[in-house]
Amino acid sequence: MAILKLPDSDVLTRLATQRQSVRAFLPEPVPQSLLHQILMSARQAPSGANLQPGSFLLVEGQARRRLSAALSDAWRNGLKEVGDYGSYPDPMPMGLRRRQAASAQALYGALGIGREDRSGRDAQFERNFEFFDAPVALVITINRAFGSGGYLDLGMAIYGLMLAAQSHGLATCAIGALATLPNLVRRSLDLDAHCAIVCGLALGYADEAAPVNQAKTTRCGLDDYFRVIA
Repeated sequence: MAILKLPDSDVLTRLATQRQSVRAFLPEPVPQSLLHQILMSARQAPSGANLQPGSFLLVEGQARRRLSAALSDAWRNGLKEVGDYGSYPDPMPMGLRRRQAASAQALYGALGIGREDRSGRDAQFERNFEFFDAPVALVITINRAFGSGGYLDLGMAIYGLMLAAQSHGLATCAIGALATLPNLVRRSLDLDAHCAIVCGLALGYADEAAPVNQAKTTRCGLDDYFRVIA
């Protein structure tokens, strides 16, 4: 009988702690065989009844240029749409608002963009729609017939993708901004109405020297989210 060799116990911890949202990439392409391997690893995530919800759409060439241009144009013209799902509590509790503000401060502080620099902040936000010039641009969807559990299952697959990419020296950034304009994304990519837009995802080799990639966020302490009930 073959003996299963277990990985070093620190591997997962190292990948999880090193992973960050990268917003500047090198132009080096990602081999398609490697991308396929990462996607197959992501699909090892558990899911209810093994339904494996969600689709990962690789957007390239003219389709990517068309999508980015449409999203940027809509952003500049103040187009508003209702997302296919909710993300944030409304109203947002003050404790969560402080976390949100700290995240923004880390990002814009790394770029030297002041709080009152509205044009600078808008220009950086618009970079979401360009997938931060990453060599790989993914749009992640789910059949809108799924409930919250389906999103939970897909979320585990997305995180699995991120960790698999990290293990191969690649970096990622989930792009929730795409979910704010779901109808436009569907039109641009000629997707069916049943495709709910979950997020975009940029993937590639990180530009370690880019100032934006020096932004660091913190995580709340264990006492904030863990307790024992006896």
